Amino acid sequence: MQSGASMMEQLVPEITTHALSYLDYPSLCRLSMTNSLMRKAANDDNAWKALYHKDFTLEQDTVTPVNGWKAYYAATRAIMNVNTEFFNIIKDRSLSAMSRFWLNADYVKCIHASGVLFSGYNAVIQSWQHAFNWEQGVDFQVRDVRARVLTNMAWITMKTYVDMDNGAFNMTNIFEFHHGRWYLVDHHCSEMLADGDIGQQIVH
Repeated sequence: MQSGASMMEQLVPEITTHALSYLDYPSLCRLSMTNSLMRKAANDDNAWKALYHKDFTLEQDTVTPVNGWKAYYAATRAIMNVNTEFFNIIKDRSLSAMSRFWLNADYVKCIHASGVLFSGYNAVIQSWQHAFNWEQGVDFQVRDVRARVLTNMAWITMKTYVDMDNGAFNMTNIFEFHHGRWYLVDHHCSEMLADGDIGQQIVH
């Protein structure tokens, strides 16, 4: 046993990684600022992979992030925050914020729950203007959020509920990274079909 070393410093790497897997994001960041040994342990790729799986999804277990799991965790956390902003804009019915949220490009696409496709920046923003003419903002309950982040593109799938007792919507948001920030380039919303409806869709 090393004299003067802390208990954590004396643990074998596998045990240290397992112990760190119980920490949340702020705690792991704080630990990395204590000393050089803890910084090394807190920056271990396996620790960030475990945290990613705990906070986000197990679906990407076979993914090998180019810049490591810590960077991939940070990128995923950032795009999740951007996606949350999208729903805050809808709740606030802010057309100016929604206009800034979308990339101003002719290839952006938006499909609302009505199934109508809007193509191009101007048409997309006009569609949100009509949507915001509702009497009140919609406060979505968002569930089962899944994100995938590449260098300059990210997409998020989720289930959203306006009323938890009256069905749900499947939503997909696709983002592109330009000039230091993420912009929405594609939004697709469709009503989630019941099991019986799915069977009928397949038959027909």
